[in-house]
Amino acid sequence: MVTNKEQNFISAVVYVHNNEKQIRYFLNNVIAILQESFEKFEIICVNDKSTDNSTDKIKEVAKQSDGTLISILNMSFFQGVELAMNAGVDLAIGDFVYEFDSIDIDYELETILGIYKKSLTGFDIVSAAPYKAKRKFSRIFYSVFNSVSHNQYKLRTESFRILSRRAINRVHSMSKTIPYRKALYANCGLKLASIVYQTVQTNSSQYSKQTNNNRKDMAVDSLILFTNLASKATIIMTVIMMLATIFTAGYTVYIFALQRPVAGWTTTMLFLSAAFFGLFLVLAIIIKYLSLLVDLVFKKQKYTIESIEKL
Repeated sequence: MVTNKEQNFISAVVYVHNNEKQIRYFLNNVIAILQESFEKFEIICVNDKSTDNSTDKIKEVAKQSDGTLISILNMSFFQGVELAMNAGVDLAIGDFVYEFDSIDIDYELETILGIYKKSLTGFDIVSAAPYKAKRKFSRIFYSVFNSVSHNQYKLRTESFRILSRRAINRVHSMSKTIPYRKALYANCGLKLASIVYQTVQTNSSQYSKQTNNNRKDMAVDSLILFTNLASKATIIMTVIMMLATIFTAGYTVYIFALQRPVAGWTTTMLFLSAAFFGLFLVLAIIIKYLSLLVDLVFKKQKYTIESIEKL
């Protein structure tokens, strides 16, 4: 029997955290698209310690989808989208791997196949990005990140992306852990592309307080790891404090030369000026070394998995 379906094995990694209202609709649509276009595929749902009935909904979809390989990867505790998706990608065996960081479908379903076709034209990483980010925090973060980083590709809000197996291997060879995937993808040296789409009406899920806090922590960590913002701020503060110290020393000499200083005041101020000057200089060097160590070690934090369910 002749088939026009793609022969590449596809893995779809889906992040799930308290999405019982949206997960069934999302999976049914993704399965329909993948069944129509690919001969073989798998879906890995990464359950980031959901407290609702998300896993039950996934199991219901699996029962109704005969022949579809669906796995649930249960995280031991809430670890955030980055570590959870890293765990899912490590489990995936596909020639190409979809990463769905969110299950909100605010795009035409044809976009899912569109980024795959784009990747076949020579791009190892292709993302689907909305024309405008929905959240103000995201717009501010990417604006700051892009202004202080030296990436060849500018980062932006993305709904999902597809990676070639070569891209996954390249990223893993660069770092033992992956604290922020998009930044590493932009620095891996492979060709990237984005398909920008106009958002369609959808019932967007709201981030929990736990998720929002995790996103803020990740944003701060990313600015420290992948940009020189921290070192620039350190240098600026050091220069300011050094100038203040030099001014204090000069003022002390001026008082000593032209007026009658209080006994012992001149020597005390000169000593304090020299001491603080040296302190700020040493702190600047220490902070720079710590920054380099963080870059080299990349915060050896790994994800923790509770179980894997094959449905």
